[in-house]
Amino acid sequence: MMIVPKRNFDLFEDMFKDPFFKGENKLMKTDIKENESSYIIDIEMPGFEKENIKIEVEDGYLNVLASINEDKDNNEGEYLRKERYYGECSRSFYVGDNIEVEDVRANYKNGILKLTIPKKEIKKEIPDKKYVQIDD
Repeated sequence: MMIVPKRNFDLFEDMFKDPFFKGENKLMKTDIKENESSYIIDIEMPGFEKENIKIEVEDGYLNVLASINEDKDNNEGEYLRKERYYGECSRSFYVGDNIEVEDVRANYKNGILKLTIPKKEIKKEIPDKKYVQIDD
């Protein structure tokens, strides 16, 4: 006896529900809050292990990189539909050139990565305006 799953879906409807067509990212949904002294970034990352999350500060950007590896040793059967994500994903946030990796605090609990970035005064000199001379 063979069990055949009921196929109650429309191929085109399922295709256009894909994030590619909606312009949204289902991974790493983010909330950004601000208080007097810092910015707080909450990133939704269910299913990720803390060991597979990397946070770096480079060229004024805070980069969050994460990966989920598929369980290849699972011999329970063949997939009929697969919706869970496996692979790598990342998000980047501009934090300015004056933020160092030591300034960022990170906490991961219940699938939420919480990053706290202190507000630092930007020490950037505004150059004098220079004008192009117009010849006769």
